[in-house]
Amino acid sequence: MSMREKLIGTWVLETYTEYPVDGSEPIHPFGEHPEGFIMYTADGYMSAQLSMPNRASFFSGDWFEGTDSEYRAQGLSYISYCGPFNVDEQSGQLTHTIAVSMFPNWIGQVQPRTVNLAGDVLELGNNSQYRSSGRTVNARIRWRRAKSPFPHRPLVERE
Repeated sequence: MSMREKLIGTWVLETYTEYPVDGSEPIHPFGEHPEGFIMYTADGYMSAQLSMPNRASFFSGDWFEGTDSEYRAQGLSYISYCGPFNVDEQSGQLTHTIAVSMFPNWIGQVQPRTVNLAGDVLELGNNSQYRSSGRTVNARIRWRRAKSPFPHRPLVERE
């Protein structure tokens, strides 16, 4: 089975860790237990959603009536992007071509990823250093293949 075929499906976020190149302590931008999914479809698209757990609801039930502080808090605790993906089976390199993103600076970028795929565990890394919270970092994101619609916690109804 090709790497592309092995990627197809839904993966649950387990860890998102940034490693500062200056050797300081690793950073967990969305906490020790982030939430999210990455999905790879058979027709060549992907979608990633990464979130801090237990994000506060807006006071208003209307997305367009949030306060500046509510929007800021949500922007600092969530990231999403989607678009086509490609796997070079010879080199083992995975690329995400960003078509839509919560962070508009990524739109149009082709972002290469290192891949370590062992059974139901997928680890993705960046191929080059980037800036995050004022530091230059490398990142590793670990995902586990989803086995059920809500594998890591029960569905919670929000008011």
